[in-house]
Amino acid sequence: MSELSVRLPAVAGINPDITSRTGQTPAKVTDAAQQFEALLMAQILRSERESGNGWLGGEGDSASSCASDFAEQQLSVLLAQRGGLGLASLIASGLKTKAGL
Repeated sequence: MSELSVRLPAVAGINPDITSRTGQTPAKVTDAAQQFEALLMAQILRSERESGNGWLGGEGDSASSCASDFAEQQLSVLLAQRGGLGLASLIASGLKTKAGL
């Protein structure tokens, strides 16, 4: 079985020197912040589902678990793009200020 890897844009440790060399733009910083918020929300939703009896009170089988995972990921992406918990805007604002963007 092969490993599944997720590639997220590098945002940690941003400073003006690194920013100018890597071509970071405000749009890229905002996108990375939204991806982080979506990932965090997906983890929260998954944890909530796994701590109880699943969504709607049923344990379900592997197919419904897979469908729930997909639905949670899509929901978290859409929420993050539309403001979500507000974390993406806070992160992006802080990084843009620090990087002078």
